[in-house]
Amino acid sequence: MSYLDAIILGIIQGLTEFLPISSSGHLVLAQAIMGVKQPGVSFELLVHLGTFVSVLVYFRSRILRLVRAIFVREMRCERATIKYLIIGSIPAAFVGILFRDFFERTFSNPFLTAAMLVVTGLILLAPKLVRSRAGEVSSRSAFVMGIGQALAICAGISRSGSTIAFGMLSGVGPSPAAEFSFLLALPAIAGAVLLNADELLRIESGLIGQYLAGFFFAFLLGVAAIYAVMGVIRRGKFEYFAYYCFAAGGLGLYLFS
Repeated sequence: MSYLDAIILGIIQGLTEFLPISSSGHLVLAQAIMGVKQPGVSFELLVHLGTFVSVLVYFRSRILRLVRAIFVREMRCERATIKYLIIGSIPAAFVGILFRDFFERTFSNPFLTAAMLVVTGLILLAPKLVRSRAGEVSSRSAFVMGIGQALAICAGISRSGSTIAFGMLSGVGPSPAAEFSFLLALPAIAGAVLLNADELLRIESGLIGQYLAGFFFAFLLGVAAIYAVMGVIRRGKFEYFAYYCFAAGGLGLYLFS
């Protein structure tokens, strides 16, 4: 992997982690097209850490309030959010631990990944079938969004897209659903890194610079993508991303059939 390869893949990860078009799907297809697939998932983990830092930076004030709420009982709203984040993380933790090997194999199958991009497009269109509501996140909707996050362990299913769509289907307003989706990424990414920490320890010394370049660009583009998604959500254009997923998935099916 060259520095240019790492930068390109870092940019792809940063943009697609929060744009609802599947970062895992784009990384799998891009690496297959570029011919730079690395053994294991260490590069994927590192660029995901880059987008983890993006969330920390964008939501820094809110995250600091959540941390403070752990020790201050009067901060009831923030303590409720912490509870919802725990509830929303349960499905992905359960599925990720039990079916870890199966989901890791999907990262080596570009054709299946392309098919899942088409599925992502269908998921993004689903909220158009129900009456739009403007509710806040609850225990029930947090768990439903968690189910969407669990589905997204499969390469090609967008984590942000499925969680936001599932939230909207359960009655959460678009903006609250998007904000909760981004916060829900934190325990998901942290859990994935902990489960695969041994992979990071096996990075070849000659690739450390390239991997860090991928991390840095994933972070920068991740921040930009969060701003972009929040703007699109507020304008009510969320389903537009579905058409892109159909096009990208269709192209992938053609190239890898």
